Amino acid sequence: MPLDGLFTHALVHEFNELIVGGRITKVHQPYPNEIVLVVRNNSVNYPLLLSAHPTYARAQITRIPYENPQTAPNFVMFLRRYLEGAKLQKIVQIDNDRIINFYVNARNELGDVQEIRLTLEMMGRHSNLFLVREEDSRILELIKHVPADQNRVRSLMPGATYVLPPAQNLANPFTEGLDVLAPMILDTPFDDWAKTIQSTYQGFGRDSAVSLARTINQPGDHLAHAKNWLARFNNLKPTLFTSDKGALSYAAFDWLQDHTNAQHFQTLGDMLDAYYIGRAERERVNQQAGSLVRVVKNELKKNTSKRKKLLATLDDAENADDLKVMGDLLITYPHLVQKGMTSVEIENYYNNNALLKIPLDPKLNGLKNAERYFTKYRKLRTAVAYVNEQMALTDAEIAYFNNIVAQLDVASPKDVEDIRLELTNGGYIRANKKNKQKPKVSKPDQFQSTDGTHIEVGKNNLQNERLSLKQADRRDIWLHVQNIPGSHVIIHSPNPSDETLVEAAKLAAYFSKARDSANVPVDYLPAGKLRKPNGSKPGFVIFEGQQTLFVTPDHQLVSQLKIKK
Repeated sequence: MPLDGLFTHALVHEFNELIVGGRITKVHQPYPNEIVLVVRNNSVNYPLLLSAHPTYARAQITRIPYENPQTAPNFVMFLRRYLEGAKLQKIVQIDNDRIINFYVNARNELGDVQEIRLTLEMMGRHSNLFLVREEDSRILELIKHVPADQNRVRSLMPGATYVLPPAQNLANPFTEGLDVLAPMILDTPFDDWAKTIQSTYQGFGRDSAVSLARTINQPGDHLAHAKNWLARFNNLKPTLFTSDKGALSYAAFDWLQDHTNAQHFQTLGDMLDAYYIGRAERERVNQQAGSLVRVVKNELKKNTSKRKKLLATLDDAENADDLKVMGDLLITYPHLVQKGMTSVEIENYYNNNALLKIPLDPKLNGLKNAERYFTKYRKLRTAVAYVNEQMALTDAEIAYFNNIVAQLDVASPKDVEDIRLELTNGGYIRANKKNKQKPKVSKPDQFQSTDGTHIEVGKNNLQNERLSLKQADRRDIWLHVQNIPGSHVIIHSPNPSDETLVEAAKLAAYFSKARDSANVPVDYLPAGKLRKPNGSKPGFVIFEGQQTLFVTPDHQLVSQLKIKK
């Protein structure tokens, strides 16, 4: 189901059970349109994600780890002033809409207590997050400033009065009930029931309306079916559905749904984590890495074009001896050439006196044309060593940027900044002189094998280098896919079990360019045998004496072994 008004009702029900009465201890803004409030209640920390993302807007308690930017955005600094240390008094849904108010009591500059609310509107591309002073509905700050020329219905700027979005004028099923619904839709064709539900009641997405229609259509008391269905939004059984084509959908409880598999979760937050971990993480990476992708593509294009030119030069160099022959013939028979001639045929004494047609520069005489051919010959012969050197460097650059592409494909948001730092240090991106803080390299992803052995996976070159060459014990086992860009994997054990070795190899295969392949070769050996050539790129190592395993990447195994923070 999409996140409609009914699912919002279920979320608010869960929030009231878990975090109302708790204290907001921390406020973070890890991503441009998303805030995380850490609410401590009953000695438990609950990270509350409030997202105004245009595609993935939602509210949930999340356990997905996140990395905060080194410099806090202005919006989160404003929120910290009002929210940190404040008690979460109540959480209220507006009617049955996708709007949630989070109320706290905060102190103003004079020390007086004032009621503040954080209002989250989950409205697709119009989603927004507001900090509002309750007494006069004044917007203190909001995560997206919207100029008046982009929204003529209401003002979405600091200092304006907060006004609700235009009302739909539909009935709230939780306050007005479903009594009129069953007799109303029973008089219409079943195919129209979902539309009738949506046009009568507020907060019904298409999936919810179809589910209710199917429920009412069951044998028995239709109205009782409808009321029982609606009551389930206060008696939750979070369910993730998987279709026979692999498509995911979710619901607040296990309702009538076309699916091949239903997975149940303890909380809505856990279920949403499972649903969004791939989608939202990929979108965040795409947002953060947009400029990096352009840089990498430009570098690949530039080096690919350079390689073609170098190959053309090498092809010409292979024919350099032909230029020398032409020069020798012209210098032997200069009298056969007169200015103005564009070509001449001369008996080639190097080839049984066969006639050889030699192109000429009409502005030059025979000796000058001969000198011109000798000059070209010498340049090409001299260029061969230089071109071969440049070819090796160009091939290394192409391999390097193909490796960066593979890393961006499997990167999480925290990895993107490491890749940005690496490209900046390499001179491919201009450094931000305003940011004087020393960048920190994020930690590798942490996994635990089935038998409890600790495994780490580097997701970018900086992580790989630090993990393999500085942090790993010489006796730890290092793994990497064979001759394919991918992550460095370290098993923190000198003698891992066969099961752990295979699991680590599957991790190495999954976090590589071969993640969609089968029977992937993975090399492994003790980390102490790794060597880094002088002047080589970050993360580049050489080795010998490796052994090889053949494995198939397994996404479910990755999720199963990953250590949850």
